[in-house]
Amino acid sequence: MRFEVVRRIDATPDVVWAALVDVERWPEWTDSVTSVRRLGTGPLQVGSEARVKQPRLAAQVWRVTELTERRSFTWEARGPGLTTIGGHVLAEDANGAVTATLSLEQRGPLAPVLGFVLGGMVRRYVTMEADGLKRVSERP
Repeated sequence: MRFEVVRRIDATPDVVWAALVDVERWPEWTDSVTSVRRLGTGPLQVGSEARVKQPRLAAQVWRVTELTERRSFTWEARGPGLTTIGGHVLAEDANGAVTATLSLEQRGPLAPVLGFVLGGMVRRYVTMEADGLKRVSERP
């Protein structure tokens, strides 16, 4: 199961990146996240972890597995029978705006069942996050 949402954001890559990697502030700009607590200090980097609580879902620990400064980061949450992968990719266009691609993929034996049961909610959450990132980044 994979969901992907793309948004054009009229802001500089630095502004969008700063909002994206400040994961503890996500609850301020998306209703799809109730709370985020970093489990370490310093900048977001490979190996960084955060405990994320979302409405109607159990809290999960997400671990950054890939990060390219100002361009992308991927993190994963693992549980019995399921790995959830969140992707965040930024690309600057010729006009200086940013195309943000947010994705969520689920793998493992439970992925088909959870995709059927929770697919609509997951799609809404990814869309809410993309729309929230656009709003917070375009704020004057």
